[in-house]
Amino acid sequence: MSEGHLVNTPFPKLKLTVTQVFGDCYHGYKPGDVIYLEDFTHPPKHFCLGLAHALFPVIYALSFGAKFGFRDNQRSLLVTCPDGGKLEFKAEILDKEGNLETVPRDPNHKGPNPKKMIVEVVKTKGRCSFGYKVGDKWGTQGLKCIPGFCGAAFHTAFPALFALNFGAKFFFMQDPNSIDTVTCPDGGNIVFKITRIEENK
Repeated sequence: MSEGHLVNTPFPKLKLTVTQVFGDCYHGYKPGDVIYLEDFTHPPKHFCLGLAHALFPVIYALSFGAKFGFRDNQRSLLVTCPDGGKLEFKAEILDKEGNLETVPRDPNHKGPNPKKMIVEVVKTKGRCSFGYKVGDKWGTQGLKCIPGFCGAAFHTAFPALFALNFGAKFFFMQDPNSIDTVTCPDGGNIVFKITRIEENK
């Protein structure tokens, strides 16, 4: 792929703004600096991978409609640099016209409202050292770790869990309250489906 090749992406652009600096960052970011991402899968050239690691669940969630009811703009969230907390960034999403999406703070927000979710094995191939097989299921709520669950698999599943916990909808799935392509990083031996349990209000 050539350096100037533009990716034809169905996902929205994102905006990162440096809000605070608490230490020395060799990227030289200053308060007010703005970084644009073409979508949640394409960071700019020379983008910090440490930040990308911490940022990914947030921009993934925003890209699929998540809202953070405690924020003045629910379609934004603050993210801290994982290297000693040297910088703080505000992540925001852009609409198709390139304008910031804004949803005012939810006046009825009363604090955390962790969602119930199910993690289920839907495909297998090869050998899984944890012995997972099709049909295995685990329940979890909010951002809690699943006791005894494979750490590598949970790492892969976390962006989906984070997104679903804050109301994301996966428009390309038959059930948009779920995603069934969460794949084990060890040879793709296990594929999980993660589903948010919709509760009657």
